[in-house]
Amino acid sequence: MPVDHLRIGFVRRGYSTSGGAEAYLKRLAAGVRAGGHEAQLFTTAEWPAEEWPFGPITRLRGESPMRFADEFEQLRARAASDVIMSLERVWACDVYRAGDGVHRAWLDRRAQFAGPLRRMADSLNGKHLATLRLEQSLFGRQSAGRVIANSQMVKAEITSVYGYPAERIDTVENGVPVAQFRPSAEKRVSSRAALELRDEDIAVLFVGSGWERKGLSYAVRAVEAAADARMRLLVAGKGNNSVFASPAVRFLGVRNDLPALYAAADLFLLPTIYDPFSNASLEAIAAGVPVITTHANGCAEIMEDGVHGSIIERPDDVAGIARALQFWSDPERRVAARPRLLELAERYDISVNVERTLGILLQVAASAESTSGKIRKT
Repeated sequence: MPVDHLRIGFVRRGYSTSGGAEAYLKRLAAGVRAGGHEAQLFTTAEWPAEEWPFGPITRLRGESPMRFADEFEQLRARAASDVIMSLERVWACDVYRAGDGVHRAWLDRRAQFAGPLRRMADSLNGKHLATLRLEQSLFGRQSAGRVIANSQMVKAEITSVYGYPAERIDTVENGVPVAQFRPSAEKRVSSRAALELRDEDIAVLFVGSGWERKGLSYAVRAVEAAADARMRLLVAGKGNNSVFASPAVRFLGVRNDLPALYAAADLFLLPTIYDPFSNASLEAIAAGVPVITTHANGCAEIMEDGVHGSIIERPDDVAGIARALQFWSDPERRVAARPRLLELAERYDISVNVERTLGILLQVAASAESTSGKIRKT
């Protein structure tokens, strides 16, 4: 039986003007509205009312992730939502989008590259323990009715770490607005001029915050090891510049002109320790820029090694990353790769993600209707 009118509740704690999750959620809510449904937002005081023209907003105090989860749990049973999809770790929901991956898996990966003091600190850290408790509820106790993973890597982690049933996990890869990143000769010339790059310079772009997790230290060492005077490592994002300072690095800070940065770039480098599915990698692909990343990046699943870039086994393989940088320093090789990169990107436009996610939400709603008959009709 078709669902005519739904009120879909979305859960997202906090708000960032540059946040990818916020931008994604607004696109998803716009799709909900376009389909004749209503989108309700459960959030905190930070989310501006003008940034949610899709339906009502319910604000929770949520001073911490755990308090937010506790407060939402008290509200959940009374919420006038037909389906609740959370982008936050909460105690329970109808659909949970595991966009941040599996925290236990991230801690295990970090332990491989951290010293004993860091491993001990992580094991005692209150924020980590709280996050693991919420994960255990969603996955281990199966309090998430259904899960959307953004890569096969994350799906496998959820099932192996927590025993959550694989048949209740849908893999929906991230998407980006591909048209915004489509390259042009004019855009490249103006963007490189703004960054004061010479024609012979090889601009190696790194985008993202959380520099330790995303492997910036390995990126810096690899560019140094490549020993190519033409290479310029451009770092966009927020972090402690002094920790990663090097003559090979130029820090750009937080930028709102990412399409321009990709237009100026020759290579994209992200030797990440753990990334469920890097949006920045997909943005680089959409700009026709070869991506050098690791198998710990869910985006690597859609790439073909040597065609769309290079996939390195471990982030600390500095010599391997340096060889990949040297391989892609050939301008003819980059030009030859561009059509394949652009062709790949078209399959991961944000519209594809939104359509597939909406389909899952409607399927969950239809299932709820068949068992409870609670869905409203217009």
